[in-house]
Amino acid sequence: MIETLIISGIVTWIVLGGLAVALIALARQIGVLHDRIKPVGALSLGKAIKAGETAPEFVLPSLSGGSVTIGGQTAAGKSTLLFFLSPTCPVCKTLLPALRSLRVQENKWLRVVLASDGDEAQQRAFLEQHALDEFAYVLSRELGMAYQISKLPYAVLIGSEGSVAAHGLINNREHLESLFEAHALGFPNMQELQRAYGTRKGSQQ
Repeated sequence: MIETLIISGIVTWIVLGGLAVALIALARQIGVLHDRIKPVGALSLGKAIKAGETAPEFVLPSLSGGSVTIGGQTAAGKSTLLFFLSPTCPVCKTLLPALRSLRVQENKWLRVVLASDGDEAQQRAFLEQHALDEFAYVLSRELGMAYQISKLPYAVLIGSEGSVAAHGLINNREHLESLFEAHALGFPNMQELQRAYGTRKGSQQ
């Protein structure tokens, strides 16, 4: 009886060891595939807000102090990157350094506004934990509804004249920068840009 239990235990450990090795191998393969996939630009979800439309206007208090005007013509002539995030969104947190960098590098023509909704105490704790006082940080459920935000993190680029320039689901810094590139070339997002160039290339062949 004891020998049977010992053998059973040994077999169990061997099986568990095999499973652990298989999981490690699978994780490595996923990592390799991730590295091979090129960023394709911010993914537009095709919701109600479209490039060229007038951005919904809001005047909202900022958790970091003062009030923020979103939409409409800006007095400083700057465009607005409206970035929707959440304290419970892991990807949102990884993008905070990129947002800080963009805020400084593109300050001459761009302002960055963080937007969220939910429990204010949780939001303030998030703001303090990640030292986000340098950003305008608005809390409004109506804002997310007006811009038809269904997934996070999501960004909307609003031109200085008050119209939506580009928008999309954001997973990395390249996606953020793709909004600027697409807007500069006259497209709502990188998918439309790539589709247009693909069509032109096909017609030339």
